[in-house]
Amino acid sequence: MNVIALQFDIAWENKPANFEKVRGLIAQAKPPRDSLVVLPEMFATGFSMNVDTIAELGEGPTQQFLANTAIAFGVFLIAGAARRGHDGRARNQALAFSPAGELIGTYTKMHPFTPGGETDHYTAGEQPTAFRWIDCQVSPFVCYDLRFPESFREVAATYQPELFTVIANWPEKRIHHWVRLLQARAIENQAYVVGVNRVGSDPFYAYPGRSLIIDPQGEIITDAGDREGVIRAELDLATLRKYREGLPFLADLRRK
Repeated sequence: MNVIALQFDIAWENKPANFEKVRGLIAQAKPPRDSLVVLPEMFATGFSMNVDTIAELGEGPTQQFLANTAIAFGVFLIAGAARRGHDGRARNQALAFSPAGELIGTYTKMHPFTPGGETDHYTAGEQPTAFRWIDCQVSPFVCYDLRFPESFREVAATYQPELFTVIANWPEKRIHHWVRLLQARAIENQAYVVGVNRVGSDPFYAYPGRSLIIDPQGEIITDAGDREGVIRAELDLATLRKYREGLPFLADLRRK
C-alpha cells in the first residue's frame, strides 16, 4: 500500500495558488491508483487565525477541490482545512476523501495551539476517529495533537489503527520535538506514522519541513528534508500484523 506525503511552501491565504501547487505535486508524484496522499494542516491558507476570511461553510471551494483532485488522480486524500460548522464556529480539521470524491472521514483538531492564539478562534474537537483506506485503518491528527499521547491511545484502544497521519504547520524552533514525538507515537502504538509538515514561512513563523514516514519500530523510512517535494513509502501491513500478534501490547491497554 502506497502512501505519499506532499511538503510545500503554503501561499498565505491564497487558495487558488495552493490548489495549483498541490495539483502539480501530485502530477509529479504519479501516484498509483488507490494510493493515500497526505497534505499539510490548513494546506490552502496557511495557519491563519483570520477565520472570517478563510473558514468555509459546508462544501466550500477547498472541499470541492479535494474531492475533484481525489477523483482526477484516483487516490485517497487527506488534507487540512479551516471549516465553519452550522453553529457558526470555525474548526481546524483533517478531511479524508476516497477516489470517488466521497468525504469518508472528518477529524477536528482536539488541541488548538494556545500559544499561537488558536484557542481564541477555533473550537476544539471532542474525540479522535479513524477511517478505512482499503484494508488499512487510518487515524488522522493535526499538529499540536502530537504532544498529547493520550488521544492516540484512546483511538488505539478503540480502532487499533495501522497508520496514523499527523498533518502540521510545525515551526522551526521545535522541530527536534516533532521528529522524536512522531517516532514515539509509532513505537507505543505499533503503527506506521506519516507526519506532513510545510516549508517556508508565514507572517509569524518559519517552517523547516522534515515530513517523515516512520515504521512501527520508530525507524525513519524517508525524510523530506527542508525543501518542497514528495516522499513515499510502501506499507507492509502483513509484517505489521505479524508483529502485533507476536507482541500484543495493544491488547493489554487498560480501557476506561
